[in-house]
Amino acid sequence: MRSSLAPGVWFLRAFSRDSWFRGFILLLTFFIYTCYHMSRKPISVVKSRLHQNCSELIHPINDTHSLNDTTWCSWAPFDQNNYKELLGAVDNAFLVAYAIGMFISGIFGERLPLRYYLSAGMLLSGLFTALFGLGYFWKIHMLWYFVLIQIFNGLAQTTGWPSVVTCVGNWFGKGKRGLIMGVWNSHTSVGNILGSLIAGVWVNGQWGLSFVVPGIITAAMGVITFLFLIEYPEDVDCTPPQHHGGPEEKEDNPEDPGNGPYSSRESSLDTATRCSKEPSTQPAAISFLGALRIPGVIEFSLCLLFAKLVSYTFLYWLPLYIFNVAHFGAKEAGDLSTLFDVGGIIGGIVAGLISDYTNGRATTCCIMLILAAPMMFLYNHFGQNGITSSIVMLIVCGALVNGPYALITTAVSADLGTHKSLKGNAKALSTVTAIIDGTGSIGAALGPLLAGLISPTGWNNVFYMLISADILACLI
Repeated sequence: MRSSLAPGVWFLRAFSRDSWFRGFILLLTFFIYTCYHMSRKPISVVKSRLHQNCSELIHPINDTHSLNDTTWCSWAPFDQNNYKELLGAVDNAFLVAYAIGMFISGIFGERLPLRYYLSAGMLLSGLFTALFGLGYFWKIHMLWYFVLIQIFNGLAQTTGWPSVVTCVGNWFGKGKRGLIMGVWNSHTSVGNILGSLIAGVWVNGQWGLSFVVPGIITAAMGVITFLFLIEYPEDVDCTPPQHHGGPEEKEDNPEDPGNGPYSSRESSLDTATRCSKEPSTQPAAISFLGALRIPGVIEFSLCLLFAKLVSYTFLYWLPLYIFNVAHFGAKEAGDLSTLFDVGGIIGGIVAGLISDYTNGRATTCCIMLILAAPMMFLYNHFGQNGITSSIVMLIVCGALVNGPYALITTAVSADLGTHKSLKGNAKALSTVTAIIDGTGSIGAALGPLLAGLISPTGWNNVFYMLISADILACLI
């Protein structure tokens, strides 16, 4: 008597070949962008190691340092009183380069195969991340070296976001909903968490390894990307995503809001895919001013600018804030800061689900931004009173700050991708995305810079700046 089919095999057979390939691409692009963010995070953890109060350390035997020398264990040139400004300059070198590079990244992305473009970007990102850490082993104490490495790394990192979004758009049509894309969007926070934990292992010893190890992982992922990334479903004889809908379904209807930001966003990217795969209908690239004239581009760009300002200030300065205010060690501060990103994962998924069910993207985003302002105020004043309150407030702050940031990004793609003036123009969509994300990246550069300039006057003033930016994002 033959036994029935094993439950595990039955489960595997329940998914079609198309589903397996789509799941594989979703997972691969998730890991790709996780690595991009993982390689950005170590600098925020190592900051507290580059400048610390050395009088608190046990002096070694036959100590040659003066008892009054409190910076002997810090890393020059960050051992002076202006270290916060110098660290802010290192952050800003990366973020300004990233913002500028994002405006021109789409030009290369449109003309090169995504597999080559992403692979090269990841290899270069891994190289420059590792070179920053090698400054420790090579005993480099010149500010220009660290600034130059960050500039090149910022330019290399611009290859990531437009490419993974385009690749996911090529594979997924409007049949996929908020939960899947909400989980996929958590790659940013997962990357930040991994970057913090990996950097924390070596931060109190050979801190150069905090950069070298993530750099090697990112470069290795670049090789995997080159070997396995599939740009279009047609390349492996899978069904293109436009077949999700029937012939009676309306195409590019700007009045149809869909079932939430993710479905609408994917519909727009799906349209872009059709255009890019049909050589007979090649659209002309839209001009920069033409893209700005599309209703909503300027407003969404400015909103993302202030939202990214808040998010990236936390990304780069939270471990140092915890180190200075709560008096945790460098490793403990880095580990604790990951809770902010845990909250970001929760916030992104919840925001996507709520906006799916209510069909109110802007309303969901606005409410979360309104709640984020008082929560940041409470965290600054009461978050360090105990470990429990610190954990809870960090998670809630992360959810309220990063949730709208993720939602704004998807809402921008959705609204502009389905706007009637675009008519499914893939090149126009790419230009608009570059403008939106590039403007948001200016805020990402501005936030850490302002934090570096303001923090010497007190951390309270930094939080007032963040609350003001949050309110401006909400108003816009």
